[in-house]
Amino acid sequence: MNAYFNLLPQLSLLLFIAITFLFSFYDKISDWSGTISFLKQHFKGTFVKSIVPLTLFLITILELLAGIFSIIGIYNVLSGDKYFAILSCIISLLVLFIFLIGQRIAKDFDGAMKITVYIIPVVFCFYLLVN
Repeated sequence: MNAYFNLLPQLSLLLFIAITFLFSFYDKISDWSGTISFLKQHFKGTFVKSIVPLTLFLITILELLAGIFSIIGIYNVLSGDKYFAILSCIISLLVLFIFLIGQRIAKDFDGAMKITVYIIPVVFCFYLLVN
């Protein structure tokens, strides 16, 4: 039983990843055209505006994968396998770094700073899983 308590930080962080990215995925697909309009306005005056639909599609797929792999990872970590949990962290970090770069391109420095709030727990989860 004590071994499972030692996994609580990893499991909690994987649940955080699942909630974060699956809700973000749902928000995007439930209002696809609104999200595209918002992002085109956000990236107005940058080269990113012309590739918003493609990048949004790719990011949405990555968010879905991060969330699903996180849920699979929760189950697998309990049985000693960390592959999907680590893969979830890697994909999550990729998405967050894309967001960070996007915010910097849009010169939304407050938005870029807020991305850090999500990067920290994902990096910590990754650290716990690989050590």
